[in-house]
Amino acid sequence: MLIPRARVLRNGKEKEINSEELVPGDIVLLASGTKVPADLRLIRTYELKIEEAMLTGESVPAEKSVAIISEDNLTPGDQKNMAFMGTVVVSGRAKGIVVETGSKTVLGSIAQEVKEIGVTKAPLQKKIENFAKYIGFIVMAASVVLFGIGIIIGESIHDMFMTAVAAAVAAIPEGLPIVVTIAMAIGVARMARQNAIMRKLPAAETLGSTTVICSDKTGTLTKNEMTVRLIYDGEHIYDVSGSGYEPKGEILHDQMSVKAEEKKKHLQVLRIGLLCNESNIYEEDGQYKVDGDPTEGALIVSAMKAGLMPEEEKKHYTQIAIIPFESEHGYMATLHRHGGKKLIFVKGAPEKVLDMCAVSADGDGSQKKEILLIANNFAKEGMRVLAFAYKEAPHDMEEITHHNVGSGLSFAGLQGMIDPPRPESIEAINGCKQAGIRTIMITGDHAVTAVSIAKKLGLGGTDTEVITGKELEVMSDEELFHKVKDVSVYARVSPHHKLRIVQQLKRHGEVVAVTGDGVNDAPALKEAHIGIAMGRTGTDVAKEASDMVLVDDNFASIFNAVREGRILFDNIRKVVFFLIPTGIATIISIIATLILGVPMPYVPTQLLWINIVTNGLQDVALAFEPGEKGIINRPPRDPKEGLSFK
Repeated sequence: MLIPRARVLRNGKEKEINSEELVPGDIVLLASGTKVPADLRLIRTYELKIEEAMLTGESVPAEKSVAIISEDNLTPGDQKNMAFMGTVVVSGRAKGIVVETGSKTVLGSIAQEVKEIGVTKAPLQKKIENFAKYIGFIVMAASVVLFGIGIIIGESIHDMFMTAVAAAVAAIPEGLPIVVTIAMAIGVARMARQNAIMRKLPAAETLGSTTVICSDKTGTLTKNEMTVRLIYDGEHIYDVSGSGYEPKGEILHDQMSVKAEEKKKHLQVLRIGLLCNESNIYEEDGQYKVDGDPTEGALIVSAMKAGLMPEEEKKHYTQIAIIPFESEHGYMATLHRHGGKKLIFVKGAPEKVLDMCAVSADGDGSQKKEILLIANNFAKEGMRVLAFAYKEAPHDMEEITHHNVGSGLSFAGLQGMIDPPRPESIEAINGCKQAGIRTIMITGDHAVTAVSIAKKLGLGGTDTEVITGKELEVMSDEELFHKVKDVSVYARVSPHHKLRIVQQLKRHGEVVAVTGDGVNDAPALKEAHIGIAMGRTGTDVAKEASDMVLVDDNFASIFNAVREGRILFDNIRKVVFFLIPTGIATIISIIATLILGVPMPYVPTQLLWINIVTNGLQDVALAFEPGEKGIINRPPRDPKEGLSFK
């Protein structure tokens, strides 16, 4: 009933049409807030930024251009001259030529993959099916033997038939489906208290038998909140404690708090970051959030940790004019009035800002190489690095142009920021190692950032090997089959790559859990034994394809739910061990009396009564059993292990 619209150029005139009427070759116009209606090759852009998290998993909007890209086998995140169907324009304007529509788009191909993937049965479902076959065969065979022996020794056909049927009923654990359902329902309730909501009952046990967890990085292993970690003021490098947008933490030098007399230089770096800024930090429901660019939000928080208050600083440094950030210029500049002076503040890419600096803050322009080296070292740790500079402006200046800031700036410093790992995720990954569960990180982010976060999380050892989407594109399934055994970090991947990784892990006999939040994750979520969608940031498509939803988007909640899954399987196994002996004992006792030639101990009615008394309600109590000690430190069960044996 609600059809997306697209603004196109046809016959030299702009017109709005239903997006389903688009054909390859149409020229589409994009503006802020527009949802991209088809896959477009961009031919003209102006400050275009597109939110592609649903396809790439990146939290920062992608900057787009029209430049030709000569490389092949690129993932959607690296195709900077393309706009993909379903993504949203955050800012700027553009024109693009439709190259694919409908099912042939990147989004359409994901939908097609989801459609083609069959339902993956939970390991518990397979175990119960196999158990039912074995029990059925054994009970039928025992009943036939019982009936045959009775006839041979002279019992009537009628009596032996009734006895054989009653023995079969007694031996078959008909209470098992009920107790299994109750046990799973209890497991689901317990997991919900751990912020893990199960959409399908069998998935509750699957999590307990998981051998590999393939996790997204952004928002699951990390906080999805950019945080300044390092500051350089031209002389010293300072550490910044705290994480996320909550302004709690301090500036440290050599693990010591910075003295008041040492603050002057690094306060200038932080002040520029705070004031040369178009975003805001606000508090909602006890949580701090950023209104605007996550990078700019991190700069505000780092300034607040040093004691700079945004409202006071804006009052003392009144903003007069601004040059917004533009990708082709690589910087942003603002003009401020402070006392009787006017100041220009600039922030941007280190290479660009340093080219605009006549001298560095201490008057020695030869430091530029050293500054760039420090910036590169920050970048090698997976950080996004920004440089800051300033200069005094003429008293009569009321407007600011690119010419005004193109030269004569004084270098103030650098700030390096990263989306930090969740502290509880580090603990959870260590817990997974002890539990014999391997954790794999699959992200759409760049390889350098992925490796840096992986090392902080303790993934992949000291020499972390990473495979990129570009390498996966040219890798055969057989090559990938051998690689997935050892590689724990995958970067810059596309949706199809994630699906292939899961498929090859399953070929190794692993029980695979996969986390995801975007449309791009849907095929892998559906293919995995248990798909885990994010509750806060997850798309409806991801939740629909998943078996479980994480309320708090936290990897630690998965680890807590694993324990509940193991308790659930143990309780089901206890029920089986309780139900089977009674039925088997009944058949053995009848066969023994027939062979010994003594009267049968039960009539058919008594057999049924014994079945009700022994298997009625007692087995239900086992479904409520708490977990055994050390259950989480056991290695995962062998996927081939049956329900009734170890």
